[in-house]
Amino acid sequence: MAILSILTDEELMFKFQGGNEEAYNEIVERYKNKLINHIFYYTKNKESAEDIVQDAFIRVYLNKDKYKEIAKVSTWVYTIAINLAKTFLAKEKKKSKFSITGKDGEGDFEIPDKKTSTDKPVLVGELGDIIKDSIDSLDEKFREIVILRDVDEMSYDEIAVTLDIPEGTVKSRLNRARLNLREVLVDYVKS
Repeated sequence: MAILSILTDEELMFKFQGGNEEAYNEIVERYKNKLINHIFYYTKNKESAEDIVQDAFIRVYLNKDKYKEIAKVSTWVYTIAINLAKTFLAKEKKKSKFSITGKDGEGDFEIPDKKTSTDKPVLVGELGDIIKDSIDSLDEKFREIVILRDVDEMSYDEIAVTLDIPEGTVKSRLNRARLNLREVLVDYVKS
């Protein structure tokens, strides 16, 4: 196992594709915690994030032969996890509404359920909470890029591949997101 820890992600994946289960375990160990932290930004719920990441690694296991070296392993794994998180959120959004039907089936109304999460932020301290809340307040397309770049430390190219958008779009969205964050945080820093 110690020898596996010096291999690149791609070398591990090729060993796993060749039947080496320990290589798969090493990939899981490298990315499990990072992915849980990343997916938490989507779900705002630690248990849901853990479930999604577990499902992502099951898909990696079952689809190992579909991986090709045209993308980094990390990009492939993140893409799977992010897509699962988006599917989860879409299902949760549907579940959080209910219909009221008028007389004779006319006048359907959907009322959103504004449940608040009981999970506390993962970040510790007041500034951490303010930064997390500021990131959460961004539109999803901006929040996603800030998290991938500044929290998960992905390159622009990796983000572009993961989100299936041009690299220029990644850079412009990141710039805009950082400007928005600066506006929100400048008041806190001044006080």
